[in-house]
Amino acid sequence: MSQSANGIGSVGMQIGYKLAAEGYGPQEIIRQAERAERAGFDFVEMSDHFHPWLDAQGHSSFTWSVLGAIAARTSTLRLATGVTCPTVRYHPAIIAQAAATMALISDGRFTLGVGAGERLNEHVVGQGFPSVRGRHERLREALEIIRLLWQGGYQSYEGRHLQLEDARIFDLPDTLPVIAVAASGEVSARLAAELGDGLFATEPDASIVEHYRRAQGSGPRYAEVPLAWATDEQQAVQAVLQTSRWMVTGWKVMSELPNPVNFDAASAYVEEKHIRQLFAIGPDPEPHVAKVRSYVEAGFDHIVLQNAGPDPDGFLDFFAGDLSGRLRAMG
Repeated sequence: MSQSANGIGSVGMQIGYKLAAEGYGPQEIIRQAERAERAGFDFVEMSDHFHPWLDAQGHSSFTWSVLGAIAARTSTLRLATGVTCPTVRYHPAIIAQAAATMALISDGRFTLGVGAGERLNEHVVGQGFPSVRGRHERLREALEIIRLLWQGGYQSYEGRHLQLEDARIFDLPDTLPVIAVAASGEVSARLAAELGDGLFATEPDASIVEHYRRAQGSGPRYAEVPLAWATDEQQAVQAVLQTSRWMVTGWKVMSELPNPVNFDAASAYVEEKHIRQLFAIGPDPEPHVAKVRSYVEAGFDHIVLQNAGPDPDGFLDFFAGDLSGRLRAMG
């Protein structure tokens, strides 16, 4: 395990803001991060994609460049990837180096969120996309390589899928970043406890937290909460249908489709009733509070608000004025 990063996980509930890198260009993402810090968020979390989920979203900038700029433009806001796949499009040595550098330039404010990846982003380098079992095997090897490199010195590794030859990271922080491992079931939750420092999930599923704890996991537990704020409920619903309906398809679809056009087809029959089942919708804070509460009651303590509404500035004002106090009262 790494050294603890600035006591993360030792305090009460932390609230983060999801930076929708697929929905906005890099300059706008940086601006939103600055606004999130002023609005009182504890951290921001940014996905690490090559493609957007839908062509209608229209963006997908390079996460590591954007996070570096955010680190330079903020002072208290913590940063996280949500999540990076360190096995196909990237080699884990590159991610080990990138995360170490981010920890240094952010003065210890960085958390490395990792997962097994989606075909949407990983197939682009022409090496195919592994089976579920193969993805888990590769993620384990990647985490072992990252840990090895973070020990310092020249290191080599010979795995079934991944290799490392005589590599050294020269710039290592005194306090290594927390690694939060994405989990959707028992196998991945155990991996998060064994080789990670924290857990990352997208559903209010208490069994994931329980598997993590049974495997002696004791770190921060991140979860993304789907919200859609707008001054009008119907406007919020329409925004989700336009840009975020892919979330309704579920992980087995989300991990396997190769391109935005496939997600467009797979989500073409999503209706308003499906959106309302998954998202807290509209201007009233109470549905948003109730949605967050379901994740807190499931055992998550680092809550990421993922707003799919059409007005990010309006949502940030809504959080600062109407939501923050109610949410923090839960922790």
